[in-house]
Amino acid sequence: MRDVIFISLENWDGVWRRNQFLCAEWLRRFPEMRLLFVARPKDFSNALRIRSVAELRRPLLEKQSEYKGLSILNPIKLLPNSVPVCRRFNLELLRLQILWAARNAGLRAPLLWINDHCAQPLIGTLNERAVVYDITDDWTLLPATSEAEKTRIRRFDTKLCQSADLVVVCSKALERSRKRFSRRIVTVPNGVNASHYRCCWNPVQARSGSPVFGYLGTLHGDRIDVRLVEQLARARPEAKVVLCGPDFFTPSERGVLHPLQNVELRKPVHYRDVPKVISEFDVCILPHRCTPFTESLNPIKLWEYLASGKPVAATPVAGFREMAHLCHLGQGQEGFLRACGDALNEDPAMASARIKEAETNSWRARSEQLLEVFRQQGWLGRPIPRPRQSRARGGGEAGVSENTDGEALLKEGGSVWEGQKGLCETP
Repeated sequence: MRDVIFISLENWDGVWRRNQFLCAEWLRRFPEMRLLFVARPKDFSNALRIRSVAELRRPLLEKQSEYKGLSILNPIKLLPNSVPVCRRFNLELLRLQILWAARNAGLRAPLLWINDHCAQPLIGTLNERAVVYDITDDWTLLPATSEAEKTRIRRFDTKLCQSADLVVVCSKALERSRKRFSRRIVTVPNGVNASHYRCCWNPVQARSGSPVFGYLGTLHGDRIDVRLVEQLARARPEAKVVLCGPDFFTPSERGVLHPLQNVELRKPVHYRDVPKVISEFDVCILPHRCTPFTESLNPIKLWEYLASGKPVAATPVAGFREMAHLCHLGQGQEGFLRACGDALNEDPAMASARIKEAETNSWRARSEQLLEVFRQQGWLGRPIPRPRQSRARGGGEAGVSENTDGEALLKEGGSVWEGQKGLCETP
């Protein structure tokens, strides 16, 4: 695998997610590989609105010293996307910046990997040899998203599934909902570098002081049920409940937790420090809501928790349900509190089974799974083919005309998203 443009939904920073793990595996495997990682745009209009230039300080193009072939593009976004003409301008500006960075990095006919659905109109405009669409979350199912935005996301998502040479999903729910519209689809769950967490488990270490129930991940009300956290903190006043990660709680959600003296909200944790933080936990918790959105996930923290060997208490969401023999699951307030108590008092012998399971689900194994699909597609070990061309130019965003197939699918009675409500909705 030689040249790749990777359009990400996240920045390349200390909080590692699926995108960085996969890219790092490929860069280690192929020393001559050239990978352009396109991070989230630096939002100039938003910086003016909130009077903060901190986000704008990231360099436009930077090299990563740890990986020789990695270039990171932090593109500039000048105008608000709320106005259609501004959105089209921003998309064209993004396209030009990607082409400039690709030339600067020496890329030729790259594989285009899209994680950001909004990049769909760029297909056929970046001299790519093939397109992979990687779906990690079903953003159309977020309750807080407006109907207009959901419709826009669905349009991009449908067109990407139709036009991509390969669709990669992380969960069975995503596979079921996207299979009908994809040329080829493969399920590749998240993974873990288990050796990174060896320091977490010490079978002879006695618990000292108050028990700690800890969560490591994005702090967002559409994922975390703050009422479950509140009830855990009130039911166990002698314990500490620690929540670590990027904080997207609303003021009202923070208002539920702030009065609780034994709840601690911590800043995001750098990947190198994650094992140290988990080492402090007596029980790793996942108080996620059971909704269609969380059903679409395969949480990375599942594999991190297993690799640590620590007891795990969770709600019965996707991923954790399949590991019920290694975790303590509980539905609703009473069930979750019981799961937390069972985890705190479990047999320490279960730790080795969790670690063994994590070792068989490594990021290296996930990378190999994808590389085997790439071999089948003819994308490895072959001469660079002629780049694919845009199917239509001169109409829609970024010089790419709108494909009416996606609109037609949205009007069909059997939509790809229909029937997902109520899969495991929390009352």
